[in-house]
Amino acid sequence: MSTGRAGLRTVATVLITLLAVTLLRNLTSGERQVERVIARRYPVQSPDFMRAMGIALGPAVVGGNRIETLLNGDAIFPSMLQAIRSARRTITFETFIYWSGGTARLFADALAERARAGVKVHVLVDWIGGKRMDTAHIGTLEAAGVEFRKYRPLRWYNLNRLNNRTHRKLLLVDGRIGYTGGAGIAELWTGNGQDPEHWRDTHFRIEGPVVAQMQAAFMENWTETTGMVLHGDEYFPALDSAGTDSVQLFASSPTGGGDGMALMYLLAITAAQRSIDLSSAYFVPDDLALQALVDALGRGVRVRIITPGRHIDVEMVRRASRSRWGPLLSAGAEIHEYQPTMYHCKVFIVDGLLVSVGSANFDARSFHLDDEASLNIYDAEFARQATEVFEQDLTRARRISLAEWENRPLGEKIMERLASLLGTQL
Repeated sequence: MSTGRAGLRTVATVLITLLAVTLLRNLTSGERQVERVIARRYPVQSPDFMRAMGIALGPAVVGGNRIETLLNGDAIFPSMLQAIRSARRTITFETFIYWSGGTARLFADALAERARAGVKVHVLVDWIGGKRMDTAHIGTLEAAGVEFRKYRPLRWYNLNRLNNRTHRKLLLVDGRIGYTGGAGIAELWTGNGQDPEHWRDTHFRIEGPVVAQMQAAFMENWTETTGMVLHGDEYFPALDSAGTDSVQLFASSPTGGGDGMALMYLLAITAAQRSIDLSSAYFVPDDLALQALVDALGRGVRVRIITPGRHIDVEMVRRASRSRWGPLLSAGAEIHEYQPTMYHCKVFIVDGLLVSVGSANFDARSFHLDDEASLNIYDAEFARQATEVFEQDLTRARRISLAEWENRPLGEKIMERLASLLGTQL
């Protein structure tokens, strides 16, 4: 009898150990992370910087692209829907958020209509981000012949990857028109950012050779999910020049080198010599990113940051963010909280030349846990336009001074400190 109980205890111990190991693996990327601030070797304007970004870290920077900026849902969704309805051969669509509601229905109907017309339509929605997707919309898609999949659904054999999601937002039409940015498919993104029920966000429409890199990023996750390889002229047509922008699509994944996005940001911050403007829905810098920004301030770089104020969908993120502001404010950074609504933009502008836009936030989750995709645009005119939008947002944000931050109530400081303990997961 005692032998039986001992055997049960042994089995229980093994099971508990396996669960604990799985949990710990699930809370990290499993990859070794960068441990030191990158040495400063060249400025953003240097050809060496672009070579490092295009060869050492990411795909090649390609010229001949045209990028159109779309502000808020009133501009974003009509443009995306028009592109979908114009499709003649293929549509590939990957997103983190796809919920229920009128906008979700519009997208489901448009995608289904194209599939019925003979267009090959492939839709990939993150399993967690799509938990609130209406099953009727899935039925509409599948009945029309759309190949619909969820990314990393809960299975016993992938528990160790449950925390690694796809946060990418990619729409490709006929392999020629691409979209990326911060917007998901939900009613919160409709309107013009006019109140707390309508978020402020930016998305981008792209034409030119870089669209092939965007398609490749979609294919990476599609193949991982389905085991199917999509290729051929209908997905990867020859792409002519469409504009003057030099661009690369910087994609990162914890299974393919989890520090890629962090390295891209760190290299750009280290190369900055005049200005850094950062719009980030979730701004929770780790120690390396924090030190890189402080070092940039120390050599005279102006740093301006816009992040959500009291209107934020995850209050714990705001608390964790505010716990990290001390060194930045002390070094002279300008930190502004957006006031009218949730601020969901992800835009990074360096020295009036480099603009990085896409799905990545400035936090550990985007740097080390999630699959992300960001366009790096090297163009002074595009950077000027992006800075104009940034400064328009500044007029609707409130700057937080060092004195205000230091004198916040003790209860807030305690809650922020507790929230910061989860910083690697936010």
